[in-house]
Amino acid sequence: MPRKARAIVRLPASRAATNSDGRAPRRRDPEAMRRRILDAATAEFASHGFGGGRIERISRNAGTVDRMLYYHFGSKEDLFRAVLEDSYARLGVAEQALDLAHLDPTEGMRALIRFTWNYYLQNPEFIRLLNSENLHRGEHLKRARNVTRLSSPLLTILADLLRRGAAQGSFRRGLDAVQVYLTIASLAYFYLSNRYTLSRFLGFDLMAASEQRKWLRHITGIVLNQIAANGAALDMRAGARGTRGRITRVKDRA
Repeated sequence: MPRKARAIVRLPASRAATNSDGRAPRRRDPEAMRRRILDAATAEFASHGFGGGRIERISRNAGTVDRMLYYHFGSKEDLFRAVLEDSYARLGVAEQALDLAHLDPTEGMRALIRFTWNYYLQNPEFIRLLNSENLHRGEHLKRARNVTRLSSPLLTILADLLRRGAAQGSFRRGLDAVQVYLTIASLAYFYLSNRYTLSRFLGFDLMAASEQRKWLRHITGIVLNQIAANGAALDMRAGARGTRGRITRVKDRA
């Protein structure tokens, strides 16, 4: 074909930069792609665990292909570890948003317990991911570089509350922030991670709104009573009344 003829059929630059339907192609955004993959992987692993999670489902739900998933994360194991790190990072961001320094130590402790309970309650995928990782004995988190430092903000907040509470005579001196944290986390985590089996075993719905409020009052009382300077028992009669009623029903069934 003569040079002139070839020039006539050459597409203009504006036309060449469009898709077949005439629309401009989507700009590549690697960070947005990573975020979509992480979100899809979080949902997949939370629902099916690490062993049951499927790369093809993650790719499809992220709106991409397997090749891009491997390009960004390397392997299924690396992706699961990234999901765990991201989940802990989100918890860390929420913890750092807490503003308890201006509160009375006792009220600050109540707020911290309430935050921990509500975070687990509102983020059930976090609990399911941890359950899955515990089945693997924490093998993926052992290779995570940033998870350990993510505990620092919460422990710093808790240590400050304990220090101020001891200084004003509300809390016992020498309390270990890690032990207090483990107490709070255990009481919240166990209840929610076993909600289905315990509801069936005990014969009532642990996730009823009234039961949730009752348990939050109960664990708040336990923690505050344990750290109180004078060791005086707090008023937990409201929770006790509900428990006695359920125990009576269980005895009646027996």
